[in-house]
Amino acid sequence: MARGHLAMAAFSAMVAGSFSLGALVANDVAPTALNAVRFAIAAAVLAALVVAGPGFQRAHIRAPWRYLALGGVFSIYFALMFEGLKTAPPVSAGAIFTLTPLMTAGFAWLILRQVLTRRMTLALSIGAAGAVWVVFRADWAALLAFDPGRGEAIYFAGCFAHAAFIPLLRRFNRGEPSLVATTYVCASCGLMLALAGAGEIARTDWAALSAKVWWVIVYLAVFASAVSFFMMQYAAQVLPSSKVMAYTYLTPGWIILWELALGHGLPPALVLPGFALSVLALALLMRDEEGRPAKRAQSP
Repeated sequence: MARGHLAMAAFSAMVAGSFSLGALVANDVAPTALNAVRFAIAAAVLAALVVAGPGFQRAHIRAPWRYLALGGVFSIYFALMFEGLKTAPPVSAGAIFTLTPLMTAGFAWLILRQVLTRRMTLALSIGAAGAVWVVFRADWAALLAFDPGRGEAIYFAGCFAHAAFIPLLRRFNRGEPSLVATTYVCASCGLMLALAGAGEIARTDWAALSAKVWWVIVYLAVFASAVSFFMMQYAAQVLPSSKVMAYTYLTPGWIILWELALGHGLPPALVLPGFALSVLALALLMRDEEGRPAKRAQSP
């Protein structure tokens, strides 16, 4: 279980980069075209790792419709995310993303009948408050003036697909190794995006794209897709869905750091209480239902 928490902490950092970097190129290439190439690269990287590791087996492709369904759900999220980032700033998108844990809890009840305890509900609420505080840099005026536009609305719709994806991962798993399942999901996601955006892919002048666009595509493919997909797939098998998505509360803090690294300025010191609330929420979520610290995963 401890490894699941560590995987999701790294996941949140890599996903945060997709907001800041994705916003840099969102208007340079069509969302479906960018993401189709991204997932094709990600699937190729993962397939190479599978061949070098557990290998592909016939048993892994039982009921292939599962991978197509998962790929379809996640392709909706990514297409709408990059469409939204054409006009929505990364911090606004990050604020909306903090709503996904509560959405996930709802889908987890519908799909898996997982019920939130009082402590988990409290932790999710604390984490949401801390994340929003960080996103708006402790500026009450900015929070009160928040006026979602078309981009934010589009991305919010995509977050419903992301929230459903986590419990579906657990529902559809039939014992496949996480790396194998992640490879098939990435490949299915790329296929769905390629079919939906065939026209945009054909119209894109790939040779004319700047080096910046290609570097972003590589980052998104390797880190924000292949690696993060594997970590989320692994964590979804060992942690409740609401706990998996609770790590999105760290994403706004990571976005601030990404924006700083990209030269977009330092956040005010007043955001520190927001980070503290996020850490408190995670501490609550890392305890078992009887109030004891979660047991460490045993070494294989």
